[in-house]
Amino acid sequence: MYTGQRRSQRVLMDMPIVIRGQALDRRNFQEETFTVSVSAHGALLMLATKVAIGQNIVIMNPANWDEREGRVAYVGPDRAGMTQVAIEFAKPSPEFWAINSPPLDWQIA
Repeated sequence: MYTGQRRSQRVLMDMPIVIRGQALDRRNFQEETFTVSVSAHGALLMLATKVAIGQNIVIMNPANWDEREGRVAYVGPDRAGMTQVAIEFAKPSPEFWAINSPPLDWQIA
């Protein structure tokens, strides 16, 4: 049951990332894009490739080559050829973002 409280605080961050997965047309894709915000549990990002809620993806941080599995949790409306997409990690991964001073609730994620 959703209580309205987030599991971990969001941090506004424009960070380059690479997303891999399967598009709605079932073709494999790899897209270089960027985040809008990040948390210990995932990210909100912009994506040109069309994806569906619940589908599995891989997110890669090109700064350190770290990769994590996740799933699409939200797909927003199209804007200028891109869509806001929320990605949820398979398990909490606060270290993925390599933030020097992450929010305190990331440590217990």
